[in-house]
Amino acid sequence: MKTMIAAGMLTWLLALDAAAGVIRGGSALLDPSGHAQIERWMGAGQFDLDALYALKAGDTSVNFHQASDGKGPTIVLLNVSNAAGRSWIVGGFDPQSWSSIDGWHETPTDAERTAFLFNLSDSLIFRQVSASYTLPSQGLRQTYNDIDYGPTFGAGHDLFVNSTLDAAISWQLTYGDPSEEGASIVDRSAGAQVVRVNALEVFVISPVPEPARYGLLLAGLGLLGLRARRRS
Repeated sequence: MKTMIAAGMLTWLLALDAAAGVIRGGSALLDPSGHAQIERWMGAGQFDLDALYALKAGDTSVNFHQASDGKGPTIVLLNVSNAAGRSWIVGGFDPQSWSSIDGWHETPTDAERTAFLFNLSDSLIFRQVSASYTLPSQGLRQTYNDIDYGPTFGAGHDLFVNSTLDAAISWQLTYGDPSEEGASIVDRSAGAQVVRVNALEVFVISPVPEPARYGLLLAGLGLLGLRARRRS
């Protein structure tokens, strides 16, 4: 019986590892399944998300920057749609803080190229082009930071949101497979088709403290040991 209980607690711990963290402040775009998928793509364990910004009518890039600048690593999520009415959830992970004045955030080495873009609707991920590629500078430009730009990744731009936060384009260059240069992360088309931005959310990342979780397991195992000693 003790072995069965201990095994059950181990299963519970493993389930915690598989589950997504919490989203404080809520999200209209990200559910636990999508959150867990982003965690797997990041490969750094479970993390919580704290809502920084959600697009409101009349907002501009100024509002995005006021809420998001200087906050550290973030996840950006967009709901976009094309002229035919098809919609997607796309976005990106920025390991650096957004800024209104920095211009390009450049990443010369692979160790710095940890940002990625994703199409959550189609389960696609696009990582920065490696510095070992034939043209090492192709993946250099991680994000573009200017008060008149919404969240913008890469030099294509690989994902660009305009100043009025109502339109976006995607033209792969800095992210993804270099052989797909010019493709959109949204619908995989060529030629940087404009899509409508229906919703935009930004979250700051907060890693889940591992010791607390494992402390729960150790406390549970300790109770099992205490019961065993009492029986003996």
